[in-house]
Amino acid sequence: MDESTRELVRDWLTRASHDLRSSRALASLDDPLLDTAIYHCQQAAEKSVKAWLQSNDDPFPKTHDIEDLVERASGINPDFGKFAKAASVLTPYASAFRYPGGFDEPMPTREEFDEALQYAQAIYDFVLSLLPADARP
Repeated sequence: MDESTRELVRDWLTRASHDLRSSRALASLDDPLLDTAIYHCQQAAEKSVKAWLQSNDDPFPKTHDIEDLVERASGINPDFGKFAKAASVLTPYASAFRYPGGFDEPMPTREEFDEALQYAQAIYDFVLSLLPADARP
């Protein structure tokens, strides 16, 4: 991986880590903002998988579909397949709670948020474990 690719991968992962931190901060407020927090979980996972694809010079389409991204990543490393369920849970959060009339529930539950955060953190940690230290933030 050349230096410009490493820099871009680090930037994707830095932004993913910021999304994770944002989701935790928003969820820990006295009046938690779980709709915004869960969106940041989706974003963290999406950016993490994009970092992996970038590190492998695999051009990916402009998409928020983590299922598609995980499938692409599985073509390079089959271990990404273990995140198929996580991807299917997280993908809808790109827009589900951002706009009125999304899900039947007006806001995500604490349980939905906790699951989303767990999945997003697992994907982020997995991607970090695959990359050399100089490509990590």
